[in-house]
Amino acid sequence: MSSIAAEVTRRLPRGWAHLGFQFVIWFGFYVAYQIVRGAADRNLANAYHNGEWVVLKEKHFGALFEPAVQRVVDTSSILITLTSYTYWLSQFAVVGLTLLWVYFRHHERFTGFRNWIIVANLFGLVGYVLVPTAPPRMFPEWGFIDTLAQYSSVNHDSGLIALTSNPYAAMPSLHAMDAFIVGVVMAGICRSWFTKALWLMWPAWVAFAVVSTGNHYWLDVVAGILLAIATGLALRRIRTMRLRTMRLRRA
Repeated sequence: MSSIAAEVTRRLPRGWAHLGFQFVIWFGFYVAYQIVRGAADRNLANAYHNGEWVVLKEKHFGALFEPAVQRVVDTSSILITLTSYTYWLSQFAVVGLTLLWVYFRHHERFTGFRNWIIVANLFGLVGYVLVPTAPPRMFPEWGFIDTLAQYSSVNHDSGLIALTSNPYAAMPSLHAMDAFIVGVVMAGICRSWFTKALWLMWPAWVAFAVVSTGNHYWLDVVAGILLAIATGLALRRIRTMRLRTMRLRRA
């Protein structure tokens, strides 16, 4: 056992303390998420008002196509299963696993990946406080279906999920935002073109899953991706300015 522990320690890029600190960071983010959830729960009227505003805007522009997408998925048990699992696993599970993989296999890319995810999510949480938005599944009168409630044994009313999830967190879509960040980073790291293509398709598939399960409007998806791009560009700008400052000091 001691030899196995020694081998694991040897493979840690910066030791156990650094790895443990990464988990502390994520625990802190989880606490922040719960605080935001409490704030959103106190604005139910605003959440429904904002959700209906999104529906009316999409209808006004002739782009309220989510119910049609849901009806197509509703005819296939395979699509229902795949989209449901994607919704539950794409955010925390896939993000967590890819972060760990990058941490161990491409450590030089880890800090940028982690910071992009965290900063973008923090901005997303600010959006949840300022603009709580009820998701499509809460508007059956507009033709939306709560796919998870109808077909999945695990849904938003399930014990632990009901306690920890934010039911009024539609705008922006953190699922779509995180999937975009993961897809871009992983596509940039992977070597084969086939793997790159799969990761680049990941954001599109997640967007399809969150829309077809009635958890996000397509405008939420667009907002999430735009937030990811804006945050990524801002962080790159900050990193460039920091490097330029360091070079000037050395000169």
